Amino acid sequence: MPGVRVITHGKNKGYGASLKTGVKNAKYDSVCITDADGSYPNDDITALYDTFNKENADMVVGARTGAFVDKGVLRKTTKSLLKKLAEVLSGETILDFNSGFRIFRKELATRALKYLPDGFSFTTTITLYFLSNNHKITYVPIDYYQRKGKSKIRPIKDSLNFLQLIIRTVMFFNPLKVFLPLSLLFLFLSFAVLLISYLMGRVMDITTIVLFVTGIQLLALGLLADLIDKRLGK
Repeated sequence: MPGVRVITHGKNKGYGASLKTGVKNAKYDSVCITDADGSYPNDDITALYDTFNKENADMVVGARTGAFVDKGVLRKTTKSLLKKLAEVLSGETILDFNSGFRIFRKELATRALKYLPDGFSFTTTITLYFLSNNHKITYVPIDYYQRKGKSKIRPIKDSLNFLQLIIRTVMFFNPLKVFLPLSLLFLFLSFAVLLISYLMGRVMDITTIVLFVTGIQLLALGLLADLIDKRLGK
C-alpha cells in the first residue's frame, strides 16, 4: 500500500514490543494503535482523532461495547474486579483500561516506553501511566466485533499478571495510594483487636502491638517511597 511503511522484528518479541517499535518510528506527533484481528472499527479512527483534537486530550481510548466484549462469566468478573482496583488506586474512572484501539501523544508515550512491558499488558500500563501522571484521557464508545483467529490471552495467568502490574505501576508513580490504605487497615485492626479483647476480659497486647507497629511501618515506607518518587520526578 502506497505511503505505508512496514517494520518487522526478526522474531516474535511480543505485542508490547511491536507497539514500542511503532511508537519510536512514528512520523507524526500523535500515534494511533489498533489490532489486526478485525475486532476494532478502524473506520472510527477519524472520530477518535476528531475527539483527540476537540478535547485537547493526551489520549483517546476506544471504549468497547457489544456482545463480543469479555465473553464468559469468569473473564468478565475478573476484568471488572481488576478495573475497579485500578480505579481505586488511580482515583479515576476508567471505562476501558486495556482497549487496543486508541490515539495518544507520541511525546508522552515515548517518555513512558522504558516503563512499558513487551507483552499484552502494554495497553493497561500506558493507561495507568497517563492517569498517574495526570495526563488527560478521554473515552469514545466503539463497537467491538468478533475477532478473526484465536485469542492468545490466558485468562487466569494474565489476570494475575494484570493484578501485579496494576499494583506495581501505581506504587511506582503514586506509592501512597497503596501504602496508606494498607497502613490504615492495620492500624484499624490493632485498635479493633484491643477493644474486642478488652471487652472479652483478656487484652491481646502482643497482637495489638504487632498490628500497630506494622501499620506504622507501612506508613513510613509509603512516605519514604513517595518522597523518593517526588525527588526523582523533578
